[in-house]
Amino acid sequence: MSDYQWVGSQKHYVDEVHTELLNNDIVIGHFGGNSSTGQFKNEDGCLIWVNQEEDWEFVIILDAHNTAQSAELVLKTFEKERDSVQQILKMQTVEAFDTISTFILNIFKGQSFREANQNVQGETACLFVVRKGKFLWWLSIGDCILYLFHPELKALGEFQQNHRSFYEWVGQKNTFNLAVPCYSSGRKELRKGENHIFLTTDGLIECPNTNFDNPFEIFNTFEGITNQYGVKRLLEEIKENNVRDSTTIISWKVTINNSATLPSDIPQ
Repeated sequence: MSDYQWVGSQKHYVDEVHTELLNNDIVIGHFGGNSSTGQFKNEDGCLIWVNQEEDWEFVIILDAHNTAQSAELVLKTFEKERDSVQQILKMQTVEAFDTISTFILNIFKGQSFREANQNVQGETACLFVVRKGKFLWWLSIGDCILYLFHPELKALGEFQQNHRSFYEWVGQKNTFNLAVPCYSSGRKELRKGENHIFLTTDGLIECPNTNFDNPFEIFNTFEGITNQYGVKRLLEEIKENNVRDSTTIISWKVTINNSATLPSDIPQ
């Protein structure tokens, strides 16, 4: 299994565009923002586990504020649960998705985790994404973004998969302390052919003098170039446009050989 873990308090990448390639497949991009606009820290984080033999990826992307302590806590918590997550993802896909959802929510609802959150300064948005076989699953707390690019979806204007929700966090202010914890979750069948899965924190889409709030503009950047160079180009453009907020990107492509669901009046 291949893995990658990072939090902005380890290395902030302020004024620096950085990309890494995991498993010759998944591109991780970091830009900590511009010091010329007042940025001096990075409170993003991410964790990626890949098992090619079992055909899955498990990804967490985090966008904290005030400090990175809440992101650090989430990463530390799930790193301890690595073996449990791996065992869950060995299951058949539908069972794995049901079980991973319950597993994550039980951790967040648990008394020990909620108490630990009272000892951190600040809070974080969290986006969990699992791709297993031809299906995508996610659990979203807050405003990180999951896009899916495929020509059939593009033709219908579909890119964003999760609901970007404000005033939801894990940390000092914690949605799981509410009488009704607030989050969203979903599942998606990937289409036949190449599917481009793209996660980002909000620095990318809130950069001044760019149009990256329009996903067409994001994916047009990848036309005719490699995944890694596309991520690098996005980060270089927001750097040139004086973005202050940090941006973390996780981008990878999956080829699905099986046919996807079509309406009944189209020949299968």
